Amino acid sequence: MGTRRMAREAALKILYQLDRSGGDPEEALNVYWNEHPMSDGVCQYAERLVRTTWKEKEDFDTTIARLSEHWALRRMGAVDRTILRFAACELLLFKDIPSKVAINEAVELAKKYGTKDSPAFVNGILDQIKHEAECEGVKGGGASKP
Repeated sequence: MGTRRMAREAALKILYQLDRSGGDPEEALNVYWNEHPMSDGVCQYAERLVRTTWKEKEDFDTTIARLSEHWALRRMGAVDRTILRFAACELLLFKDIPSKVAINEAVELAKKYGTKDSPAFVNGILDQIKHEAECEGVKGGGASKP
């Protein structure tokens, strides 16, 4: 498994825990790394993803809620919601990650950790986010956040 895939999986687990119980991302990261040591590359990308996703969570939630017709954010499965948040982070803020890669990786995690309907649901919402970002010029030339 590649470094970024491992980092995304770690980020999913950390962000899921934060979603379920709240708390401080730094503390959650420290606890996770103490229990699951990883290479520096995995830790660095996972930490970037966790910190940025958690910081911008409200904006991502607003976008996800608007695009998920007939699904209130609180009614979504926690795994799906978590995957959508960090994939939205990659799509909207991480210029170094191609949109296709961000979506594919999110769908793969949805297959592994979600329900049978999760991959299609995640793919559908992320495709809409990608389309809006392209129309607004965000990806590949806009956002310069970390």
